[in-house]
Amino acid sequence: STHPVDSRLRGNDEFDCNADCFMNNFLARRSFLSTTTALLAACGFELRRVPELQFSTIAFAGFAPRSLMLEELRVNFSGNKTTTLVESAAQAQVVFEALHDARERVASASTSAGLVLSFQLRVRLKYLVRTASGVLLQPPAELLLVRDMSYRESQALAKEQEEAQLYRVMQSDIVAQVMRRLATVQLPAS
Repeated sequence: STHPVDSRLRGNDEFDCNADCFMNNFLARRSFLSTTTALLAACGFELRRVPELQFSTIAFAGFAPRSLMLEELRVNFSGNKTTTLVESAAQAQVVFEALHDARERVASASTSAGLVLSFQLRVRLKYLVRTASGVLLQPPAELLLVRDMSYRESQALAKEQEEAQLYRVMQSDIVAQVMRRLATVQLPAS
């Protein structure tokens, strides 16, 4: 027969084994992650960060009053440490002028009865970059992203949410492209 204290100790030994196993697994994972991180850093990999801009102030012009594209651009500049967003184009070193900012939805396939089977979603931004005095820093350019989306009337609510998500992703991609392009802007010598 075993003593009651012995059975309690045996239970604790099992607990200690579980705790040791957990700790060994934790240390193995931690070691793997730190090794992987070190290898990625050694080969030059780094996470994408906000590009550094060569000017200190920027203003946006030409956008519709409630443009979602403009709002996302403003959010990107709110966290920028080197460049400040100003409201007046006259106060800015650089003016980003939207010539055309649109979201488009076009039926791309339909049945013989006229039921839509798929849509093509587009986000289009045509713009130019200039100084406050009108000197052109980047000529007019157009960014266009297109996504296809299948459609069924029976899933209208789900497809509406999918459409909104696709538009958000495309808009974020365009904003990231704009930020990279603005990083190439060089101010004229004064």
